[in-house]
Amino acid sequence: MYEDHKNAVVTGAARGIGKAIAQKLAKEGLNVVVSDILFDDAKKVANELKEKFGVKSIAVKTDVSCAEDANVLIKTTVDEFGSVDFLINNAGVTRDNLAVRMSEQEWDMVLNINLKGTFLCSQAASIEMMKKRFGRIVNLASVSGILGTAGQANYASSKAGVIALTKSLARELGKRNVCVNAIAPGFILTEMTEKLPDKAKEYYIANIPLKRVGTPEDIAEVVSFLISPAASYITGTVINVSGGLLI
Repeated sequence: MYEDHKNAVVTGAARGIGKAIAQKLAKEGLNVVVSDILFDDAKKVANELKEKFGVKSIAVKTDVSCAEDANVLIKTTVDEFGSVDFLINNAGVTRDNLAVRMSEQEWDMVLNINLKGTFLCSQAASIEMMKKRFGRIVNLASVSGILGTAGQANYASSKAGVIALTKSLARELGKRNVCVNAIAPGFILTEMTEKLPDKAKEYYIANIPLKRVGTPEDIAEVVSFLISPAASYITGTVINVSGGLLI
């Protein structure tokens, strides 16, 4: 990791992929802001990071779809740690339904959290990053945003939007040494995917060349790479982490 850049924000970090990312970054010596709407769980994660890895860590309750919350998240990070060097936009939800049955509320909730939330947090963080002329933003997209998924018109649309947003931000922020990339996970074992019907799980595994589901740690490893000096000439890229599901 960079010697002079040590402060990371991870949204949706109370559980699942976000928690694994927070743990990986703390293990590598970064101070981590654990952002989540689930504040009690976020505080537990922050305490674990401090105790286990000896880094600075705080929890910030954040509704990423609210501009005020996004701004407070970044301001708190700067106030507590001095800078925001890395932003991992992981917060996301699903509200699956066939398009002909999908309610406006189901559509709005997923787009507001997954896409608008990624935009708002990136907007707030990029202002600080441009001042410092350094920053790394990693957005969690999905193979659904590339392939489309039946029953997930809202989710797939939000993740396709995240990919387009990633590319646009990369073009805008590159001149200030801010790299913006996305990861498109495939079928990752989390609390969210555990709720899928067994037939759906079997279908995914049958179509994954590696014949296994991914883990949150698989995603955390790629995040670690993208914010490291080894990836300093990579921006505007979407990395497919799906075990070959998307080839």
